[in-house]
Order: sequence, then C-alpha cells, then structure tokens
Amino acid sequence: MTTHVTIIGAGLGGLTLARVLHVNGIPSTVYEAESSPTARAQGGMLDIHDYNGQLALQAAGLMDEFRGLILEGREATRLLDRDGTVLFEKADDGTGGRPEVQRGELRQLLLDSLPAGTVRWGHKVSGTRALGEGRHEVTFADGSTVVTGLLVGADGAWSRVRPLLSTATPEYTGMSSVETYLFDADTRHPAAAKAVGDGALFALMPGKGLTAHREKGGTLHTYAMLARPQDWFANIDFTDPAAATARITAEFAGWAPELTALITDTDTAPVLRPLNALPAGHRWDRVPGVTLLGDAAHLAAPNGEGANLAMLDGAELAQALAAQPDDLETALTEYEQAMFPRSTEAATEGAELYEFMFGATTPHGLLDMFTGEERGE
Repeated sequence: MTTHVTIIGAGLGGLTLARVLHVNGIPSTVYEAESSPTARAQGGMLDIHDYNGQLALQAAGLMDEFRGLILEGREATRLLDRDGTVLFEKADDGTGGRPEVQRGELRQLLLDSLPAGTVRWGHKVSGTRALGEGRHEVTFADGSTVVTGLLVGADGAWSRVRPLLSTATPEYTGMSSVETYLFDADTRHPAAAKAVGDGALFALMPGKGLTAHREKGGTLHTYAMLARPQDWFANIDFTDPAAATARITAEFAGWAPELTALITDTDTAPVLRPLNALPAGHRWDRVPGVTLLGDAAHLAAPNGEGANLAMLDGAELAQALAAQPDDLETALTEYEQAMFPRSTEAATEGAELYEFMFGATTPHGLLDMFTGEERGE
C-alpha cells in the first residue's frame, strides 16, 4: 500500500490505528490539537476487555507491555446503598477479563511504540473539505494544510472530520457527571477509602449516583452522576469550587458521610462533564477516501466500552488496509460494515446498563444484574 494514512486525533483509537499500520509496514501521520503528550491529564482508569481492547493490543504487538501496566486487584466491585450498607461485593481474584490500567499510561505506551515524528502535536483542525477522487484537504488553525488520499477521523465527540460523512451531531443524554479526586485517601480520607474498597464503587439511586474507582497511589476518582437538564447545571457557578461542591452535595443529602465525603472532601475543583451521544445506530454511506473511528463514529454515554471500541476500530481498520493494499475502498467498506453493528450493539447495551444504574429499580435492578452475572446467567 503506497497511500499515506492521515489520522486526526492522538487518542487511544488513533494511536492504535497508527501502531497497527506501522506493524504492517504502512506509513501514517497523526495530527493532534494538544501541544504535547502532557498538555492535559488523560483521565482515570480503563478496564481493557479481552473481547475488544485486548484484541487490539494483540494486533499491535503490545500485550507484554500492556501486562506491565495492569493494576492488580482493581477489578474488585462494590455496590452500596445510600446509607453505606454493602449490597454486593466481589473481590478481584485474578480471573476476570477486564484488567484495569491508567489511561495516561496506556496512551504513553502506544506513543512510545510509534516511530519518531509520527505524531504532529499542536495541529488543531479548523476545517476539512473534499477535493474529489477520494482526496481531502485538512486545514489547521495556524493556516497550514495537508492533502491526503486517506483521511481517518479519530478526533472524538466533536469531530471536524465527521461532517464529510454525516450531518449527525452529539446530543445531551439528560445526565451529567461532576468529577472529583481524593488523594492519598487511605491516610487522609480513610472512611471514604474504606467505602470504595479495592476497585470500583457504585452507590446509586434513581436519577443520581456516585461511582468511584481506586487508582494508583491511593487516589479515589469519583463521578457524581445527576440526571438534570443542562440549564440546571448552568445555574451552578463552577468557577466557585466551594459553592459548586456545596450545590452538588445537596443532591445527596441524607447519604452516608463516607459517601458524600467523596464530593465534600475533594482535593480538586469539581469538574462538570455533560454526557453526550450520537444517535444509536449512527452510520453513513461510503465516501471515498475517508472514514471515522471511536467517538467520532459512535459516541455514547460512558459505559466501559468507549476506549475499547476505539482501539478495536483502529486495529481492524489497519488490518483491513493491510489485507487490501491495492483496494482502499474495499478495505474501508469491510471495516465499516463490521464496525457499524458492533457499535450499535454496544450503544444499546449501554442504554440498558444506564437504566439498571439510574432507573426506577436501582440499586436493586443493578444488584440483580450483578448477582445474575455471578450465577453465570
């Protein structure tokens, strides 16, 4: 294959694509808006599944390195009632198929696996346009441009490549999360650390909940989930951390203090994260010379699958291109026809999971799901 692949976005999906292309001898360049790999924090923990994310890492030839990143014990799960009662608990016995790693460390692993110069930092895309015959021009914020015969949008929720293929845009799901961190929690926040346990915590009621995870170094990373209109959040001044913290905490009045401490004792300013999604089943007609992967193609509310799907998208696209080096359109068609139903299924299952987590039957609906999984149902 002689076509140079142009990838927009140096997230996990775009980097996996670049890596698997490299393994197969296909050159690519990744353009990333951020100024450097350390320009911003890369989020928290990711569980990398044996049926998608790990398959991508196998294709990338990085499984041994991946195993070195795994945080042992973090697959443990706890479900608590709002009064702190433990409703369900499962330890990490080492047999699970979803080991946990830090997102930033996984991203750095992928970056380190690429030839020097593959990623071009500080290239924010301002627009894209079709030139005909499968060629596209990408314009960057600094006025520079690149023309390519194969353009891949791996640029997330608000993709600048997506309009070449689809008029769809993400819409608010009706729920937002407010993100907090507690550092050195075993020493400084022992009650909250005990409540979270060794891995993931879920404390849920209809329309609201606290989900938390134990990260490296005793860090507790929490999302306070609230089903509220965007206007409701707009009335909270998040530039005033104390006021914002108090307002969010008020939504959990009467909850156990070791749970509300995950908000009130935060060591960082609370960060609002609205949850947006593309329509379930989002797809497009084949357009020569361009495609999408990850959130750019199938953004959904967080359900544990997003990063895994993006990585599998990247790996499968690279493998399709390697298998059809002289027929780009056949390769892109094969990739998309596998990706569309997979992402639709994941979005549908994710919506069902949110109903278990935040619907009228929670927490007992989620408890039934957990205990059913324990029984192998």
